[in-house]
Amino acid sequence: MRNRYSVLLKVRKDWRMDLMIRIMENKMTRRGWMKASLAALTSLAAANNIPVWADIKGLKAVNVSKVYMTKEISPESLVHIYEAVGRPAMGRVAVKISTGEPGGHNFLQPALIKDLVQKVNGTIVECNTAYEGRRNTTEVHLAVIREHGFNDIAKVGIMDSEGDIEIPVKDMKHLKHNIVGAHIKNYDFMINLAHFKGHAMGGFGGVLKNQSIGVASSAGKAYIHTAGKTSKPSELWSNLPEQDAFLESMAASAQAVADYFGDKILYINVMNNMSIDCDCDSNPEAPKLKDIGILASTDPVALDQACLDLVYAVKPTEDNDNRPLVERINKQHGRHTVDYAERIGLGSKDYEIVMK
Repeated sequence: MRNRYSVLLKVRKDWRMDLMIRIMENKMTRRGWMKASLAALTSLAAANNIPVWADIKGLKAVNVSKVYMTKEISPESLVHIYEAVGRPAMGRVAVKISTGEPGGHNFLQPALIKDLVQKVNGTIVECNTAYEGRRNTTEVHLAVIREHGFNDIAKVGIMDSEGDIEIPVKDMKHLKHNIVGAHIKNYDFMINLAHFKGHAMGGFGGVLKNQSIGVASSAGKAYIHTAGKTSKPSELWSNLPEQDAFLESMAASAQAVADYFGDKILYINVMNNMSIDCDCDSNPEAPKLKDIGILASTDPVALDQACLDLVYAVKPTEDNDNRPLVERINKQHGRHTVDYAERIGLGSKDYEIVMK
C-alpha cells in the first residue's frame, strides 16, 4: 500500500511540473492539458493498482485551489489579478509588503503597487527588523519608507511601532504563540502582497514568509528565527535552531496570521527581479532569472507551490538561468516550509492555474 501511494505522490509532482513547462512554453491551454492529463493519470493509476478515486481526489476533484496568473507585470495587471481572486478587500485594509533594505533595489516599487493600494484605500504596513540596519527601529524605518517613495502613494504604518501582541498558533511543535505588531488590530482585511525571490535563510520568500517573519514584530522575528528559543533580537544569532525547525516555525506563524484574519485575507506573489537574495539584503545578487508574472490565490500554500514549480520548470539558458535560485532553495531546504504548511492544514499544494 505504501508503494502505491509513493507512486501517486510522484505522479502528483510530475503532473504539476508538466503543467508549468507547458504554460511557460505556451504549448497548451490549461483546459486542454487538464482534459488530456486526467485520462493519462487514470490509466497510470490503474497500471500501478492505485484506486481511481485516490487519483481523482488527490489530483483534481477535491481540494484543488485556484491560482490566478498573468504573465504581464504592470500596475493594471496587478489590479486585474487582485480582482480575479474574487475576494474584495473591505473595511480597514492592510497591504503587507517589504519596504526593502536601503541599498537593495529589487523590492516592489511604489509605481507598480500604487493603483492596487489606492483602489482598496489601503494602508501599506510593515514591521521593524530584528537585525542591525536601517529598519530596526520605527524612526529609521519611517525614514527609509520616505526614501523609497511609499509615503507618496498611500498611508504607511509600522505595525509594531507601539509594541506587539500574542496571537495563538495551532501547531505548537516549536512555538507557543505568535508575536505580531500590535497595530494588526487596526485592520479588518489584509492583502499579502509579496515579492517572490530567494532568501539566505529560508531559501525563498513568498507569501508564507511575508506573513510569518513579515507580520512578526522585532521580538516575533527573533522568536520565529530561533524556533521558540528566545524573543530577544540580541540573542537571535546565538540561538539559531536546526534548519527545519525554523522553516516549520515560519509555517506555524503564517497559519496564525491566516487564522487571525479568516476569510479576510488574500495572497499575491509578484515574480520579478528574482535575486537569490531577499529584499532585506542591502547588497543583493543581481537576478539571473527573467521575470515570470503575477500570481494570486486565497490559498497561500498553493500560491507559493505554484511559484516554486514555475521557477523549477524554467529550462536554463545564458540569459534566463534558474539554477542559482534553485540551488539557494535546495541548499536551505526551502520547499519544506510549503510541505509543512500543507501538513498542518494551512492550505493545499494541489492547485490549478487560471490564466488571466
